[in-house]
Amino acid sequence: MNTVLHEFLTEVPTAAAIWSALLVLALTVLTVLVARPERDRPVGEATPAEPSPAVELADLRRYAEEVAVAAARAARTAQRRRAAWEAAHEEVDRAWTAYDEAETAARRFAGAAALPAPRTPRTPAEYAGRERWLHQAAVAAHWRGELPVERLRDVFAHRDGWDPRRHPVEQEVLLARAVRDGRRDAYTSAAERERTAWRDAELAAEAARSLAAEAYAAAQRLRPGRVPAPRAVAVAARTAPAARWRPARVG
Repeated sequence: MNTVLHEFLTEVPTAAAIWSALLVLALTVLTVLVARPERDRPVGEATPAEPSPAVELADLRRYAEEVAVAAARAARTAQRRRAAWEAAHEEVDRAWTAYDEAETAARRFAGAAALPAPRTPRTPAEYAGRERWLHQAAVAAHWRGELPVERLRDVFAHRDGWDPRRHPVEQEVLLARAVRDGRRDAYTSAAERERTAWRDAELAAEAARSLAAEAYAAAQRLRPGRVPAPRAVAVAARTAPAARWRPARVG
């Protein structure tokens, strides 16, 4: 019994010390493997070789073709945006001319509004005639493009100040002012569309210029005697997807 107890007390600490040393050694090896994973490569496994010059040149040619296609698409988009802005600009000019004419016509009635309305017999027939005149004048102004359909509805609904019982002279003044206000609103809307079209055209033109410069640079790299270094070709090939996506943001 004493012998067994003696062996236990002397050999167990020794075994524990051995296991502790093995555990420390295992942790050290694991740390080294995690820090330097390239040492885990099996013996005999080949390191990936650098691309050959022919492959690099093919990648660069493919990239140059993709950028050229993107640049051509961006140029067409810029042309469409430019044409849209020119059309919007012409619309603004027409809207301003129409508003200026309506403003001049409304000013001519400014003095007439201060005069008293002509005296006429206030009979049902007179009021019916006034209402008929107002409706006909409003419809004619609408067909000439002077009165929007919303205002025409107000006339027939007798709302927003349109009272068919007023004398035709008063109605003519109100109609001239309504035409002026409508054309002023049309000019404001046209001017806002023109500003938006201008911003779109500028953005499209800038995108087209950037892609054209990149396409020219890629084509220059393909000229004889100007084959780039392998690393430059690899970098250009990696940037190709980004260049392909630029036209999507343009158009």
